[in-house]
Amino acid sequence: MFTLVLVGLVVGGLVYFLVQGRKKRVLTVEDGWWGAGAPPDGAEDVTIRPFKITTSDEELEDLHRRIDQTRPVASLEDSQFLYGFNSQYLEKVISYWRNDFNWKQQVDKLNQYPHFKTNIEGIDVHYLHVKPKNVPQGKTAIPLIMVHGWPGSFYEFFGVIPLLTEPSDPDDLVFEVVCPSIPGYGFSEGPHKKGFNSVCAANIFLKLMKRLGFQQFYAQGGDWGWLITTNMAQLEPKSVKGLHVNFFPASKPSPLMVLSMVLGQHFPNLFGFTDTDVRGIFPCKEKILVETIKESGYMHIQATKPDTVGRGLNDSPVGLATYILEKFSTWTNRDFRNLNDGGLTRKFSLDDLLTNVMIYWVAQCIIPSMRFYKENLSKGLDAPHARIPVKVPTGIASFPNELVHSPRLWAEQKYHNIVTFTYMARGGHFAAMEEPQLMAEDIQKFTKEGRKMIFMTRRIQIGHHL
Repeated sequence: MFTLVLVGLVVGGLVYFLVQGRKKRVLTVEDGWWGAGAPPDGAEDVTIRPFKITTSDEELEDLHRRIDQTRPVASLEDSQFLYGFNSQYLEKVISYWRNDFNWKQQVDKLNQYPHFKTNIEGIDVHYLHVKPKNVPQGKTAIPLIMVHGWPGSFYEFFGVIPLLTEPSDPDDLVFEVVCPSIPGYGFSEGPHKKGFNSVCAANIFLKLMKRLGFQQFYAQGGDWGWLITTNMAQLEPKSVKGLHVNFFPASKPSPLMVLSMVLGQHFPNLFGFTDTDVRGIFPCKEKILVETIKESGYMHIQATKPDTVGRGLNDSPVGLATYILEKFSTWTNRDFRNLNDGGLTRKFSLDDLLTNVMIYWVAQCIIPSMRFYKENLSKGLDAPHARIPVKVPTGIASFPNELVHSPRLWAEQKYHNIVTFTYMARGGHFAAMEEPQLMAEDIQKFTKEGRKMIFMTRRIQIGHHL
């Protein structure tokens, strides 16, 4: 039955492909106004304002009072993380949060990098802007925007930033890194109007980079950051010199992709599948369909009624932590579902995990962050950007424990200029936070190869003119 469905999809997809292939595919977006009320008369305020994260005793007292009033619920015997966050282990996390976690110390850590805010299309956009302390003679710092996803934050990149801005290898490139908070996440103001999707966010981040003086730059993203940076490359391919992603699910399956799912297990060479691809994809029913159903319940809620569950999470720090941290378990490694502690501290420290939770708590951004799912998914998979290829040089880092494995063939249906495609040694969905060294190395590799390719193209063009 499953095979028949796939064959049907191939036939239907082929017809769709032939029809759509004749249409000109260009991604466009109109400037929006996402602030409260009507846009004011006069020119837009382009001021860039320094920003500093702060806390207070009153904020901490309120947090502790709410934690103290949580009502424990026992987990089922021998349930590990198979029913969600294990309640027995949760009590240990809560105890650490309440008695040992030092938020003021973490605030100092967050403020080690320069933070700023600027108003774009009616909302205040928060971002980090980290310039290298020393740029070796003969080199120029390469501007790079790095975009997070859900339920992460700009904090995911704290381990990567120093590796890119102050590389230890003299042969490495030096980057100037910009890490914004998606509007509605972290310390970026949430949109006040309906309709703010990934393309709108991409447009705002393009404006941000230009406001910072970057007419051309590189972009990197995972989770929603993958889609936002991909949209940036689709909107302004001349501005995005290169795109690096570590998450690349098929937003619009092509006939060739579906055909590879039907025949690829038996004829892997026909589709260029490696042993890693075969292990990650097949059998499709279990590896893709069943796993997607198991792990996508949150997405259905957030794509339909985000405000309902969000209101409860906004009031309960323990509920918020449970909802967020469960993803840092399962999305890091599916096998962690079989552990009593969810494997949380095998890859992350509780300090780092709770710092990310605290960003959601103090900024009260869980509801607007969840609304991003409704804005992007409520109309299905037929968004205009899903049908438009990306032609800028692209680097792809395929981490082995990502939510869904995607082989190079599938990526090529969307990204038509893949410079590097790397099967990473280890790591899952929160790759920048989990494996910052590997992430930095792959960004370096991609950027070097991309620059080399651009240099060779220019030499060939000059040769033709001569």
